[in-house]
Amino acid sequence: MEHPICPLCDRPIPPEARQSIHHLVPRLKGGKRGPTVLLHQICHNTIHATLSEAELARNYATVEALRAHPGLARFRAWVQGKPPAFHAPTARRPR
Repeated sequence: MEHPICPLCDRPIPPEARQSIHHLVPRLKGGKRGPTVLLHQICHNTIHATLSEAELARNYATVEALRAHPGLARFRAWVQGKPPAFHAPTARRPR
């Protein structure tokens, strides 16, 4: 059986990896019943450290938009070289 693939970083998400469900439109901005995606926890943490809830709802409500964000693109380039179960603390970035 193949592992799901993280749509942000394109790495497999094995069962032992920290993982999280991301609401493409934040729940607080009307996305409670909206589409979700399974991500590595580090990818999810980086999204929320990089973008506010309002920015996510307004401009980044698709995987394609998230992947196109310059800060998240730099993160993707860095994390793609890490093992699938890699996790590290995520620092908040200045907005």
